[in-house]
Amino acid sequence: MSVLALERSTAINAVLQASKVCQAVFRNLADAKAITKKDKTPITVADYSAQAVINTILGKTFPNDPIVGEEDTDELRGDERKPLREKVLELTNSILDVPLDENKLLSAIDRGTHPGGIKGRMWTLDPIDGTKGFLRGEQYAVCLALIIDGQVELGVMGCPNLPFDLKNKESERGCLFVAVKGQGAFQRKFSSSDELPIHFANISSPSEATFCESVEAGHSSHDDAAKIAALLEISKPPFRVDSQCKYCCISRGDANIYLRLPTNVQYIENIWDHASGSLLVNESGGTISDLYGKALDFSLGRKLKANTGIVASHPNIHSQVLDAIQQVIKKENINN
Repeated sequence: MSVLALERSTAINAVLQASKVCQAVFRNLADAKAITKKDKTPITVADYSAQAVINTILGKTFPNDPIVGEEDTDELRGDERKPLREKVLELTNSILDVPLDENKLLSAIDRGTHPGGIKGRMWTLDPIDGTKGFLRGEQYAVCLALIIDGQVELGVMGCPNLPFDLKNKESERGCLFVAVKGQGAFQRKFSSSDELPIHFANISSPSEATFCESVEAGHSSHDDAAKIAALLEISKPPFRVDSQCKYCCISRGDANIYLRLPTNVQYIENIWDHASGSLLVNESGGTISDLYGKALDFSLGRKLKANTGIVASHPNIHSQVLDAIQQVIKKENINN
């Protein structure tokens, strides 16, 4: 049996089941009102249900593994939240083999409150990354990773609306991406267990590249990305897609460079937003770092406290991309 084989199969099952929750919510509850978090990011019933499903499946096979998850149950507790709790419970139990009661539901979701750190095993979970894309019926991802002693060892990402082949308009939607450290990166359809290896597109010059960036300008600076593209003599229009699907798209060659340029100097990235994607990049032949070329450090808790921004690209061009970023940053610092 290969290294982490049980973890790999369990994570695949968990992400697929959570993706079913998301698809069911969108089909049946598209007009449901979202809760608004303090950071104004909309969150739906699907977030809670997906986290409950994944945490329950992980807990059954790996009961001692802690989880660093995005959601907690603060917005689900209290009498006024009972209708929402009931909806989350119904959706969760429509997927699980053994139904939960209300207390077990809340406990399952709150298994995701681990503080993170450098020692031992822990899972990171973003039950729906790209909530706005989800609500628009566009791209979002269910993202799960296993970190051992601060290193990402396994990543599984489900992209329910992503076509298996972007070049084919008739291509089936629903893709799963899997990577284990040292074992390569793979893509499969939701409807099939057959896996295909994926790789970064092999380019030799930044001018050949296509940027992959966020649809939402609030997530990453489009203006700075355009300046960097000009310095690199990139003429192709950017490929814009919601969520960690960007990691999946560059890892299979749909685009070549992913930049996440902070729009707020105070912003620190969450580890669940990049753990699975960073491993997918590495295992598909890419390079990933922060804006200053530093490796991403997942050992410092729930945040990437030692890093600023994200850059992922082919190793042939990574240093040139970093140089262009530094030129733009330096010019902005001078102007400010």
